[in-house]
Amino acid sequence: MEVDVTELLYQTDSYLREFTARVEALEGQEVALERTAFYPGGGGQPHDLGVLVGADGQAWPVTRVQKKADAVWHTVTGEPPAVGATLMGRLDWERRYGLMRLHTALHILCGVIYHDYGALVTGGNMEPNGRRARMDFEFERMQAELVHEIEARVNAQVAAGRPIRVRILPREEAFQIPDLIRTKINLLPEGIMQVRTVEIEGLDLQADGGTHVANTREVGAIRVVDYHSKGRINKRLVIALEP
Repeated sequence: MEVDVTELLYQTDSYLREFTARVEALEGQEVALERTAFYPGGGGQPHDLGVLVGADGQAWPVTRVQKKADAVWHTVTGEPPAVGATLMGRLDWERRYGLMRLHTALHILCGVIYHDYGALVTGGNMEPNGRRARMDFEFERMQAELVHEIEARVNAQVAAGRPIRVRILPREEAFQIPDLIRTKINLLPEGIMQVRTVEIEGLDLQADGGTHVANTREVGAIRVVDYHSKGRINKRLVIALEP
């Protein structure tokens, strides 16, 4: 059964932990809802986990979330709920919040390296537990002294308590913003007519679909725990957050 579109609640409120929604369609163990706060993954951020709960208290653990066209599908265990049923969705908040902190940490790192060193991002990814992530940059050389300097500058930005703002703009307006795309390759498909931007005030502004904290102080201390070369002009930094 086709679903036209799922309202993406996480795009405008990353702190929404619970929501209610009607089941629009089923495909095997996959459930499409009219709206959802579950992030389906993308841009290096893993999908959310959690549970769907029926009016009678029956619960369906959500083990996978993915976006297909304009619909978000939630893979559940057990006999799935019926089409038309109204459910409560509840996120695994500890995991989600960890990923929010980590995702914002990567944007802080990206902003510092772009503005202070002029290096573009060539790739990145987050571990599902929300504790470690890696990001690759166009650096010819990467040495311990430089890594320590980057770590200190990144943590100075965390301590600055910079607000983080989200906006959804028409594509043409978004692409008039200088340096909006910080990756080596523009990853935004031509068919996307609205662009969601995430701004760390005074530091970073990027097109981004993931979830973030509201202020850099929420990230906490960032440690660069590893670095190595991935090619002649491609260097990897691995970061970790304190619990």
